[in-house]
Amino acid sequence: MRKETTSKFLKVRCPKCKNEQIIFGKPSTLVNCLVCSTALTEPTGGKGKIKARVLEVLE
Repeated sequence: MRKETTSKFLKVRCPKCKNEQIIFGKPSTLVNCLVCSTALTEPTGGKGKIKARVLEVLE
């Protein structure tokens, strides 16, 4: 079997202001909410550490 190396986009909801936004699953920088600036995900060198609720995985 071949391992899939593609990353996905995620639709997440901010835990503070409930804003929904789309983020990349493997971020290279800190991603903040566009409304209240709360950190939604942190880079880890691979998959990001998600700090928001994932609503949907987009292909």
